Amino acid sequence: MGRAADHPVDPLFVDRWSPRSFTGEPVPDAVLKSAFEAARWAPSAMNAQPWRFLVARPGDGWWESYLELLMPRNRLWAGCASALVLILSARRLDRRGEIVENVSHSFDAGAAWANFAHQALLLGWHTHGIGGFDREAARERLRVPEDFAIEAMVALGRRGDLDGLDPEFHAAEAPNGRRPLIDTVFAGSLETPAFAQEKDAA
Repeated sequence: MGRAADHPVDPLFVDRWSPRSFTGEPVPDAVLKSAFEAARWAPSAMNAQPWRFLVARPGDGWWESYLELLMPRNRLWAGCASALVLILSARRLDRRGEIVENVSHSFDAGAAWANFAHQALLLGWHTHGIGGFDREAARERLRVPEDFAIEAMVALGRRGDLDGLDPEFHAAEAPNGRRPLIDTVFAGSLETPAFAQEKDAA
């Protein structure tokens, strides 16, 4: 796919990307269970496991409602996915018998989502995180209590050909790159990169 890591990592991490072209074929329960099992083992503060997942699949009675929550542009491609997953996170946790705010609920749910995405890829399925949807409508229509934050929606499916994708998205249907570590990792504060530039490292 043209991606290359600057430093040694398992190929899984560079092979994962977010296509919009999906075949729409049914996703087996075994695939979803495996991906959610990976999510279940993500780290979380106080082992609170704040993540919750709501799943819709074509023909299950929820599918059209989930599609209607998406912004129109996202609806153009996500309708060919095999599942849509809404990620929630519990805002509070039980700390030694006292219910307190969980300041890391979103952070922890993000770790679970990463596990989900990588396990799905290992099984031959791609995911695409979606931020463009109506959160207020999702809370109302899906009866999500205020105790839960609505984090993101995820489309899951087998990668399809461009023929089945709206031409508007063809140019972007390829893996993108990442900033180098020099722009991402810092020593103590944002003023000093933690590692020397690659050209100086030798």
